[in-house]
Amino acid sequence: MPDVLTISPSTKEQIVRAAEQLFAERGIEGVSLRQIGAAAGNGNNSAVQYHFGSKDQLIRAIFEYRLPSLHERRRILIARLHPNDLRSWVECYVLPILEQGEQKESNYLSFVAMLQPYGRRQFFATLAEEFQQATQAFHEQVRSLLPHIPEPLRTHRIAQALAFSVHAAADRERAQAGGRRVLPFAVHVSDLLDGLVGFLEAPVSPHALAALEGADPDDLPLIP
Repeated sequence: MPDVLTISPSTKEQIVRAAEQLFAERGIEGVSLRQIGAAAGNGNNSAVQYHFGSKDQLIRAIFEYRLPSLHERRRILIARLHPNDLRSWVECYVLPILEQGEQKESNYLSFVAMLQPYGRRQFFATLAEEFQQATQAFHEQVRSLLPHIPEPLRTHRIAQALAFSVHAAADRERAQAGGRRVLPFAVHVSDLLDGLVGFLEAPVSPHALAALEGADPDDLPLIP
C-alpha cells in the first residue's frame, strides 16, 4: 500500500481529525471505521479502510499527523531556553503537550489518554526514529539530574510524570470543549510544572526503599 501521507492529503487529514475526535470521545473500540468515514464527510463506506487499511494504521497516522509540530516546538524551546536544570528540561518537553491541548478543536491529548486502557502503547515503539530519540534524550537528561533516586524508581517516576502531564492536558482539553471554566493557561502551566518537578525530586522514603529491597528481582524492569 502506498504511503498514506501521499494519498489525497485533504481527504487523509479529514479522516485523521475525525478519527482523533471519535477515539477521544468514545475510546478506541467504541467506534468503527465506517463511523469515522461518515464523520469525515466521506460517503464511501470503505474510504477509511482504503486509505489506511486498519484501525491500527489509522492510530499510527494520527501520531504521524501531530508529532512533527510537537517535535519542532520542543526543538525550538531547547534552542531558546538552553535547559540546564530539571524544571527547564521538563518545561521543554511538557509545554508543547499542554499547548497542543489549547488548539481549537484539538482532541489529540484525549486520544492519547485513551490509548493506555486499550493496550496500544506499542505504537510509541513504532514511531519515527527522530521522535523516539528525542524522548530517549529527555529521559537521559532527567535521569542525570535525579542521582538521589535509585533505579528503577527514577525511570518509573519519569514515566509517571509524563503520563500525568498527558492526562492533565486531556482533562483540560475536555473541560474546554465542554465549556467549563479552567485556570488561565499560564497559571495552569506553572502549577503543573511545580507539581511535576516536586514529584520527580521528592526524596525516596524508607518505606519505598524497604519495598524495593523486598521486591522479587524478576519483577523489576530492566533499565535502559
